[in-house]
Amino acid sequence: MMNERVNVSPTRRPQPLYAAWLVGSVLIGMVLDVTISEVQSAEPSHRKNVLFIAVDDLRPQLHCYGHDEMVTPNIDRLAAEGRMFRHHYVQVPTCGASRCAMLTGRYPSQPGLYDNEAFATLPRERPAIASLPGLFRASGYRTVSIGKITHSPDGRRDDGQDELPFSWDKTGVPAGKWKTGWDAFFAYADGSTRVPGQTPATERADVSDDGYPDGLIADAAIAELKVLQGQPFFLAVGFFKPHLPFNAPAKYWDLYDPAALPAASNPQPPLNVDPAISLHKSGEMTPRYTGLKEPGVVSEAEARRLRHAYRACVSYVDAQIGRVLEEVERLGMRENTIVVLWGDHGWHLGEHGVWGKHTLHEVALRSPLVVCVPGMPAPGAATDALVESVDIFPTLAELCQLPALEDVSGKTFAAALNDPAAAGKDAVVGFWAGGRAHSIRTPRYRLTQWTTRGNPSQLAQIELYDHQTDPNETRNIAADHPEIAERLASELRANAPLLRER
Repeated sequence: MMNERVNVSPTRRPQPLYAAWLVGSVLIGMVLDVTISEVQSAEPSHRKNVLFIAVDDLRPQLHCYGHDEMVTPNIDRLAAEGRMFRHHYVQVPTCGASRCAMLTGRYPSQPGLYDNEAFATLPRERPAIASLPGLFRASGYRTVSIGKITHSPDGRRDDGQDELPFSWDKTGVPAGKWKTGWDAFFAYADGSTRVPGQTPATERADVSDDGYPDGLIADAAIAELKVLQGQPFFLAVGFFKPHLPFNAPAKYWDLYDPAALPAASNPQPPLNVDPAISLHKSGEMTPRYTGLKEPGVVSEAEARRLRHAYRACVSYVDAQIGRVLEEVERLGMRENTIVVLWGDHGWHLGEHGVWGKHTLHEVALRSPLVVCVPGMPAPGAATDALVESVDIFPTLAELCQLPALEDVSGKTFAAALNDPAAAGKDAVVGFWAGGRAHSIRTPRYRLTQWTTRGNPSQLAQIELYDHQTDPNETRNIAADHPEIAERLASELRANAPLLRER
């Protein structure tokens, strides 16, 4: 059910569970301290709407990204009309922290912001503009969240309050026969939900698109677009798939020949690394679903089915995105609506022997980003500009002529929207393991540093990969090129908040 959330009180006291926001996270409210009156006085004369589409666990496993076997015509069409970013990276390889960084435009700066509890650290009492939709709301836009935009599938904490305060006029998820957002998130076609260790990792059900929740999310978005006609809006639509379990209607499975689907080209851990430090045993998948072996072990037959199921889920969600975009077109909104498609992180499909996210490798930190701006130059031309998720906040603010917010981590990439050949950032950064691990990506290299648990000043492992010669990150060359590793480490210290303090 979608419920109205209007005029959230800034004086409501936080529940004890969320009191941790007082430690450090008040910085977010301080650096984004723009008053509502300041924003409203800077109203743009010609307002563009924003349709923001988030897709969970979506790696660049798309036809437009060069995967010829993929059936993703709707995302491909959006890329042909907009700007596809070949080198977009998220801040953290997990849902909650990645989404929090994107929505606040800030790198993680304290331990609570590195995991799925990141939204619990946000200020609850300060009436500052502390989020991307919050800025639009304060500027007179109608802001609506449908599905998974924050970490919770319905955008709410256990106590019913919004995970992202001061941001939405309306938030929720159509849970259908699954009743609750979390049950819908792990949905099976019969109306049941995941039972850890007792339900399968995949399902091929002979049902229509609304037999799984993403069809209902598309329905809700289409209905909301009709309501939003004639007013400036920021509509965020968060689809569940291809997040586990890999469940999709049968017709999307039938698009693929499982025998023809390529396996990971780099199924082994990189040379010269200790996988116990930097990799994991696929704990999100192998111990939580039936039909799989012991944690960390996936048979070749299981791997073929998982690769097939993931692709079916991607094609299923592509179809739902197409339905929403068709409604934007039908309602005559396309010429005044910026469309953003964003994946919250990547996902290993057997690369380095991992099934899941939660690493600092390329495959977990790189995700799709497509931005379509009405009237943009060179539509359909992709860009190699290096960008990261925190850049989305200042970019959309600039495109919609909203005031720039000082001291956010992100930098606008509007130049790349005007010219696909424009330069991007010199480097982007990623974070993991509660702040013990940091990674920096330049156009050529990736450097990752792991510190010893309990001793953040002691390095446990340094990894350096040359993407010019080794795009699959199969060999750690840090010992062979210490001068490159040290130069990148210096850049990393300059960019990562916690490292600057050490």
